[in-house]
Formats: sequence, structure tokens, C-alpha cells
Amino acid sequence: MPPFGFLHMRVWASLFGQLLRSPRAVCIREVHFHSQGTRDLSPQQMVVREKILDMVVGCFKRHGAKRLDTPAFELKEMLTEKYGEDSGLIYDLKDQGGELLSLRYDLTVPFARYLAMNKVKKMKRYHVGKVWRRESPTIVQGRYREFCQCDFDIAGQFDPMIPDAECLKIMCEILSGLQLGDFIIKVNDRRVLDGMFAVCGVPESKFHAICSLIDKLDKISWKDVRHEMVAKKGLAPEVADRIGDYVQCHGGVSLIEQMFQDPRLSQNKQALDGLGDLKLLFEYLTLFGIAEKISFDLSLARGLDYYTGVIYEAVLLQTPAQAQESFNVGSVAAGGRYDKLVGMFDPKGHKVPCVGLSIGVERIFSIVEQRMKTFGQKIRTTETQVFVATPQKNFLHERLKLIAELWDAGIKAELLYKNNPKLLTQLHYCEDMGIPLVVIIGEQEMKEGIIKLRSVASREEVAIKRENLVAEIQKRLSES
Repeated sequence: MPPFGFLHMRVWASLFGQLLRSPRAVCIREVHFHSQGTRDLSPQQMVVREKILDMVVGCFKRHGAKRLDTPAFELKEMLTEKYGEDSGLIYDLKDQGGELLSLRYDLTVPFARYLAMNKVKKMKRYHVGKVWRRESPTIVQGRYREFCQCDFDIAGQFDPMIPDAECLKIMCEILSGLQLGDFIIKVNDRRVLDGMFAVCGVPESKFHAICSLIDKLDKISWKDVRHEMVAKKGLAPEVADRIGDYVQCHGGVSLIEQMFQDPRLSQNKQALDGLGDLKLLFEYLTLFGIAEKISFDLSLARGLDYYTGVIYEAVLLQTPAQAQESFNVGSVAAGGRYDKLVGMFDPKGHKVPCVGLSIGVERIFSIVEQRMKTFGQKIRTTETQVFVATPQKNFLHERLKLIAELWDAGIKAELLYKNNPKLLTQLHYCEDMGIPLVVIIGEQEMKEGIIKLRSVASREEVAIKRENLVAEIQKRLSES
């Protein structure tokens, strides 16, 4: 019987027919069993995923964050007009005769709504959950329509740049801890961007549209972005060229100092405020010991409408081999300051300044997965510590009593669901599953009041008194 039940027998018959003709055709057809841009995760993939999430969440907890959760869907009006041009990617749910609802697009807007609804003025939170975006999926780059986000945010009125610096420190800790290779975190400020647009002659009505175009610079060349500015957004060519002079600049504190002296930019108060905060930020980043990982980059725009100050994005630096393979996952973490978002949800418009970051676990996951394939690493899908085996028939009752004893002692244990399994089959199972210890019980052991304890790796066996078995296993597991 096919795994999908009787209704799918014809589909399976069709696939089986194709399998004989073209294995590739089957791969293409199989994709349609679930929505394009989503995926099933195998036990092996879940092990890798859990390890990544444990490491990320461990870092969030180390920095004093509390966990929060919000519903998978929100009122549609709560999400619209918060994401700028990206609002078109929101998944709307069918009207069921009640409120108009949409699947959440990110974890930031629901967090802002939560703060406003509950009148929370100060909070350091983390949130791990799925979000949905109706965009073209790029599976090889870890880009999906349904994916998991890991967010960390600091809400509240504090002295400038201290929470922002901590967010960047967290990013560095996570990316270093995951050992993904060398990375750089690009930093900019929306006030510097808006000031730059103003002094270059961009009409204020076009700020957001031009900002979204600049956000594409990590994917397409300046020449193509300039063409879109002029041909599609109606910007004068000389205005686009002035923008081009700025967005191709990146560096450290010296570039911030240079921008303070810039004849055009230094005339704009907004830009000066942003540059002042960036200078202070770099001072704190130096104290945190991460300044060399941060680059002030005037091309960084972050297209989302809700950012109001510092913005940042982490990218992995490719080795020449990776560049040749064209394996580029884009940014692996990003975030910034959004001081006005909570006020949009508050009836009285009370603002709660916020800054946060999001770790792109799906992209990180695709990198780790690719590496494991390259190096042929084997993954244990269970955490079983002990296997209960017998070399003789009619010993099921003894095995069940023994395994219950192990479970009650908190030991992760398994047995084969057969009355009379062969010893070799049981030992092979342990080797295949990477189970480190086997306890063996048979007639001889029963007579002598002992249990044999076998190490799967070394194949050494020792006899242990039945009453000492749990203590001996716990001792061995604590030493491994």
C-alpha cells in the first residue's frame, strides 16, 4: 500500500512508470507532493537543525533574553504598510466570513504589536518560529516560502548605541560559534541614507523606492541599479551618479570621519546624527573586540520600511573555490533599529524604541548541509545510549524488565521489537545506529545474577552484577 493511501495509487503507478524511463523526471514530479518553496526535513536534517538552533538560542539566553511566541497569523491590517514594497509578498488567508488574516511575514512586526497591546515599555526577548513569504524560492541558496527565523530584540529607552553594539556582538558570537568561515558585518544608518538621498537631489517621495533599489546591490551591479533608478524610477542621471559616488564607499571609523567632512553630507542634520551614532557604535564595538569584523558600508540599505536608525547585515566571505561553484547564500544575519514601529500599533502613538537582529538559520542550514555532503559526515539520528540484547530465544520478558529499569533511571535505551531476534542482527543494528553500549542477558547470565556490558566500538565485554548495572552504565556515560 503506497504511503499516501488508496487515492494516490494512480499517482504512484504513474511515478513508478516514469522511474523505469527517467529517474530525473520522478525527482521533478515528486516536488509537487508539497507546495513549492517548502520542504520536509529528514531525521538527519533535524539533528543538524537542532544543533544550530541550540547554539543560537544558547547565545540569546547568555545575553539575558526571555522567550516569546506569537500566533502564526495576524490581522491583515496589522501587517500591511509595515514592509514597504515587500508588502506584496505577504500571504493572505481566504476570508472565512470573519476578520481578514495574513500569515506573519517576520517576527518583528508581531513583537511590536505585542509590546503595544500589553503596554510593555522594556523587554529583551528572543523568538524562534516559522514565517511565510510569497516570493520565488531559490532552494540552492536556502531561500524558501516557509522558513524559520531566530530573532533577538531589545525594546526600551536606553542610552544610545549600547543595545545596538550588543546585537552586533551577538551576531559575531553566533557566526563564530557555528564556524561557517570568515564573515563581515556591514553597518549603515537609515538617517545617513536619507541624508545622502536629500543632498544628492532625490525627491522625498522617492526615498523608499530608491532605498529598495540600493538594497539590490548585493545581487546586481551598480550599473543595473543605476539603470533602474533612471529608466524605471525617473531619477535624473546626474542624481543617480551622485548616489553612485557614495554607495561604492565602505570602510571603518576613518570613513565615518571622512563623511563628517564631506561638503554635501555635512550640511544635512539627519546624516550628521546618524554618523555621530555610528562613531559611538564603533567605539563600543572596539571595546567588545569585534570592530575588525564590522564595515561601514554606504550601499547597505535594508529595504524594509520600519528601520529608523542603525542597520546591519552579515555576509560570509567566499573562498575562491566557493566563488567558482557559484554557491552564494547572501546575508546570513541582519537587523537594525526600529524606533517608530511600536507607536504604529499604540492608539495614543506611544513609542518604544527597539533594536534587534534575525539569524538566517535556513541559509546557515543549507551551508552546513552542503559541507556535510562534501565531507561525507555520518549523522546519528537518535540519542540512544544503551541497547538491550539477548543471544537466546524466549527472553523477551527479561529484556522488557531490564529496559524498563534503564528507562526509569533516565537512560536512553532501545530493543528490537521481536520475540526471538538473532544476536548478530542486534549487534549490527547498534553499529548502524551508533549506539555505544549493549547489555546482554541470557541463561548463563540469569544463573549467575550478572549482565554482560559490551562496548560497541571496542567489542570488549565485561560481566556486571545485575544490581550494579545502572550505576556502571551511568558512570561510563558520564566519562564518555
